Amino acid sequence: MEALITLMIDHAIAVVFAVTFAARVGLPVPAAPVLVVAGGIAAIAEPVLLFAMVGAALVANVLGDAIWFYTGRIYGYHFMRLLCKISISPDSCVRRSESLITRWGGLSLVAAKFVPGVSVVAPPMAGALGMSSWRFLAFEILAALLWAGVFLALGWLFREQIQAVLDALANAGGVATAALVVVVAAMLVRRWWRRRAFLRTTSMPRATIGELVTLMTREPPPIVIDVRGEAGIQVDPRRIPGALPIPLKALQQRRAELPFESGEQEIILYCSCPNEVSAALAAQALVARGFKRARPLAGGLEAWVEAGHPTAAH
Repeated sequence: MEALITLMIDHAIAVVFAVTFAARVGLPVPAAPVLVVAGGIAAIAEPVLLFAMVGAALVANVLGDAIWFYTGRIYGYHFMRLLCKISISPDSCVRRSESLITRWGGLSLVAAKFVPGVSVVAPPMAGALGMSSWRFLAFEILAALLWAGVFLALGWLFREQIQAVLDALANAGGVATAALVVVVAAMLVRRWWRRRAFLRTTSMPRATIGELVTLMTREPPPIVIDVRGEAGIQVDPRRIPGALPIPLKALQQRRAELPFESGEQEIILYCSCPNEVSAALAAQALVARGFKRARPLAGGLEAWVEAGHPTAAH
């Protein structure tokens, strides 16, 4: 632990850059706490370091987010789907970033820096939605300066407490290192467990693509609902022919005027999210309102397309 503290002091600028860049590309590293410690070290050791740290954090933010921004611009919804599959918290990442971008536009890049699970998704979502490069760069610089400034300033303000913590860690040696590893591992296990628990709550029977096609040949045909939000539809404007665009949030808050009344009608809901989470949540909302035959579509829109069925445009 003493060696780590020495490394942090001797190479603070490089550490700030490396940790910030790693966080921006999606690695589960505690960038914010590191910046707080770095701010305290700068205040204790050499105050002029603070400006260099801000510059390092700024460059790391812009480079890391630019990678995602241009990947989203080039690959669009295909990349968004992949990103959510590999994310630690895939179940809400797209919906939360959609909500931020739809409500705040470019300022969403600023807000996303402080919202766990969204900071990595917002840049590629902005790219997929067609934000211009200059607009992205302007908001990204503002976001990076604000984010780095907040956490470095906290370290500067609480430098005495940070010094005491560093001294305690140095004296603890290997015990402190082991404790740090345990804490990080516990955080990752907790997030994995919460994800598993959430998936269990959305476990319900799914309708297969084959079932939906068969239902469409019968009378009356099923009600098909696209539960994606406005931003999700902008990223991928395809839809299953005849599908009604009713966002998940509207169904959960009972704001949508439903064009059907009978609880005996077959209702198939779909999205473009991993594990059909949004569609499952929407189906649960309808079941709670008495529509007992509401089911999510297994595989969602992507499975429909992969099966070779036609699509319409929103």
